[in-house]
Order: sequence, then C-alpha cells, then structure tokens
Amino acid sequence: MTTIVEPRPSLARLTHVIYALHAVSLLIGIVTAATIVGAFLFSWPSIIAVILNYAKRSEVRGTWLESHFRWQIRTFWYGLLWVALCGLFIVLTLGLGIFFVWIPLGVVGLWFIYRIVRGWLALKDRRPMYV
Repeated sequence: MTTIVEPRPSLARLTHVIYALHAVSLLIGIVTAATIVGAFLFSWPSIIAVILNYAKRSEVRGTWLESHFRWQIRTFWYGLLWVALCGLFIVLTLGLGIFFVWIPLGVVGLWFIYRIVRGWLALKDRRPMYV
C-alpha cells in the first residue's frame, strides 16, 4: 500500500499560485485580442506556471499535490500537442484547413478552462486529482 504524506502548507499555496497563473492566462485570452489557446500556451503566466511545476515537482512527490502537478503539466503539454496537430492539418491541407481548425481549437480552449477549474476546485477541497 502506498503511503501519502501531507504536503507542506507552502507547497499547497504554491499549487494555488500555479492554478492562478494558468487562470490569468485564460483571462488574457478571453478579454484581449489573444485567443484562449494562444494565451494559455504562449503567455508568460502559463510558461512561469509550467516552469514552477517542473522546478518543485520533486518536493511534492509522495503527497496528494503530486497529482495536481501532473494534472497541470499534462494540461499544458497535451494542449500544445493538439495545437501542433491543428497546425499540421493546416499545412497538409495547403492552408485550406484554416477554415476548419477553429472548431478543434475552440474545443481545446474549453478543455483548458475545464481542466483549470476542475483542478483548482479539487485543490480547494484538498483532494487529489484522478480520484
């Protein structure tokens, strides 16, 4: 049986800060000319959040916060993968795909919002992800 240790309170606060940085990126995408997807993947708040995830990942190992770090990191990288696939689709269709990729990109934007909200609510309730 795996033992889950209680994380330091400072690490829980850091995890809230990381969700907040991602949320700021989403808000930048919603209220500015940037897109949600573009702001989430390429704005400084999200990039700083992912760097913090990697820098502090070893400190949360073995705690319930580890699942939140995994959730946040995967949200970023899987989103980047979907955007890259949309870009590849545009290239392979010689630019004609530009008329269709707004649909999957819109879904990715909604997926980003879902992942950040769901993760942050679970963190607020002190629950790990994937439960």
